[in-house]
Amino acid sequence: MNTYVIDDLVSEILACVERHKLNTRGAYARWLWGNDRNLGINEYGCADAANILYTIGYFPKDPEERAAQLSVLQSFQDPVSGLFSEPTHHPIHTTAHCSASIELFDAKPLYKCHALEKYTQKEGLYELLEQEIDWQNPWPQSHKGAGILPALTNTDMVGLEWKNWYFDWMWEHSDSETGFIYFSKNGQKKKAPLFEYMAGGFHYFFDHEAEHRPMRYPERVIDSCLKIMEGGPKNPMCDILISFCGFIEIDVVYCLTRAMRQTPYRFHEAKKALEIFAEQYLAMMYDIEYKTHETFNDLHSLFGAVCCLAELQSALPGKILTSRPLKLVLDRRPFI
Repeated sequence: MNTYVIDDLVSEILACVERHKLNTRGAYARWLWGNDRNLGINEYGCADAANILYTIGYFPKDPEERAAQLSVLQSFQDPVSGLFSEPTHHPIHTTAHCSASIELFDAKPLYKCHALEKYTQKEGLYELLEQEIDWQNPWPQSHKGAGILPALTNTDMVGLEWKNWYFDWMWEHSDSETGFIYFSKNGQKKKAPLFEYMAGGFHYFFDHEAEHRPMRYPERVIDSCLKIMEGGPKNPMCDILISFCGFIEIDVVYCLTRAMRQTPYRFHEAKKALEIFAEQYLAMMYDIEYKTHETFNDLHSLFGAVCCLAELQSALPGKILTSRPLKLVLDRRPFI
């Protein structure tokens, strides 16, 4: 793989965040256009502006600017339920995402998540994981199953005992075929495509990484990720991975790189796959019309792409260079 200096790309990302600034200090829009979208202040716009700025090394240092951004983020929380809500995602996702962004400011949400109180008990937690999640729809449903941990830990509602309940359940329901998490109701087999179990598994695995818990089947995770990343007419998913800014790219890259940390299995093949993917991904990112591209100008989608760049830079030392090293927010706390 060639060496790439991507400071110009980082400058375009920074400029995009600046375009999303609103007149209210510390406030950001998620989108800049669209008839059916909220083009004003948005939970994901504000959270992801902070996330992106942290990742690319431009997190605000001015105390007044930091205080303004923090105040805006904290203001989204409902004081009665303790939840953060936004129409495009489940409230557990939004709560986990916003509270994680608040943590970047060395702060916490203003209120406990009272609406999630029942999940602080073992019975309630297992009811969520076994009854309230559709395991045949693993990608979006993982927003709940993985989001519950940061939503509760970021508001100091649970401790080590609860985490042990959580990760014991994850260990027992790790799938020996794919390596990802799967709960079978009444012996029901997996029906969703492999990439959806991978994308769901990503959310559970960044919880594992944050708490320094092991994957049960890292070898199978590597097999699954390499299968997803293989090109050719039988795998259109590989082309989708390098088609737009989003989250599926960081999902597969992160699952692969973090499994590689736990086993030497197929290490050189995996490293080569990452190098090939990185070159294709960078080619896509440089082919974008930055001021008009749909997903580049969605701050939430752009954040997914920035996370992918950060993880690739870390996994491929010396191959992707920036004046300010990229910092993956997941290495500080869980949830994106």
